[in-house]
Amino acid sequence: MTFDPASYEFSQSTGPAPIRAATVLPARRENVELQTEDGHTLVGELALPESGHVKATLITLHPLPTHGGFMDSHVYRKASYRLPALAGIAVLRFNTRGTESPRGTSTGAFEEGVGERHDVEAAVRFTVERGLPNRWLVGWSFGTELALMYGATEPVASQIEGAVLLSPPLHRAKDAHLLQWAQSGKPLKVLVPEHDDYLQPEAAAGRFSLVPQARVVGVKGAKHLWVGEKYAGRVLNEIVEEVTEAGTGGTGLPQEWDGPVATAPA
Repeated sequence: MTFDPASYEFSQSTGPAPIRAATVLPARRENVELQTEDGHTLVGELALPESGHVKATLITLHPLPTHGGFMDSHVYRKASYRLPALAGIAVLRFNTRGTESPRGTSTGAFEEGVGERHDVEAAVRFTVERGLPNRWLVGWSFGTELALMYGATEPVASQIEGAVLLSPPLHRAKDAHLLQWAQSGKPLKVLVPEHDDYLQPEAAAGRFSLVPQARVVGVKGAKHLWVGEKYAGRVLNEIVEEVTEAGTGGTGLPQEWDGPVATAPA
């Protein structure tokens, strides 16, 4: 059965309560479908602030689906749980072609990052058609390859502000793609775990030197999958700082919430 985000059961907290991994804060959530130009239907979820201006829109590109990556990969799940309420940010999550999650399965099959170009274009087009402002690609691992390969070329480039990369392996993305980003002039923030399995901060700084506007941020103690609330929280703070004018005010996102809350299913 397809998971329905409307099934979250919210209750009023009795006072400020810690925001934990499974804490879901209020938002307008809906299951969505994205249509690619080559005929595939991609399943996803859009989470919007309950009220007020949308300050930024995240178009999330998940890790490698053949190694367990999907729209519910934990950093993106937590972004959708928290950022609409805490930062006024819209979060689009979706499964690339052939990828399955509790939301459902996108049609097609994994294409090694080639056919997925259409998936990136479909996601960006969806946010444009919805009138969502200040659009940013957020790629994680395999998702960074998609962002780098297709984010600085049309039809995507003119529709986004820039990108945030989490744990880029730089396997499929080559120097030619980095040079395209350099020529675009669009911001590129690169978060690299100290203990990454594929590309660590010093090497990442060397590779991304081809992109003058890229900012490589090494994160001490972190690993490729950003396991642990400390590291997931750091990622969310870094994203908010990059994509919104006010950022977090230098204090980081709130770690407590006094209001309606729900708990995500295990």
